[in-house]
Amino acid sequence: MAVQAKKVPLRKCTGCQEMKSKKEMMRILRTAEGEIVLDTTGRKNGRGAYVCRSMECFEKAVKSKGLERSLKCRVPEEAYESLKKEIELFEER
Repeated sequence: MAVQAKKVPLRKCTGCQEMKSKKEMMRILRTAEGEIVLDTTGRKNGRGAYVCRSMECFEKAVKSKGLERSLKCRVPEEAYESLKKEIELFEER
């Protein structure tokens, strides 16, 4: 009996439009309450959008409104600012 390789889940970056493994990406989440947050665990409930772990891809996603399309809602400017700060902290680690 042959052992099957585990399937790697792929997601598309809303910034650069590249398919990458889920573990290489950050998940941005719209909760049921309508909040926009960074989901570092990748397991929270809500509608998610994926972005590469770089500020460049995040900025592309903001500029092209890719995040708004993926989350199916208008993202307020304050949410973008708080996400940007969280991503900067995440990149420093």
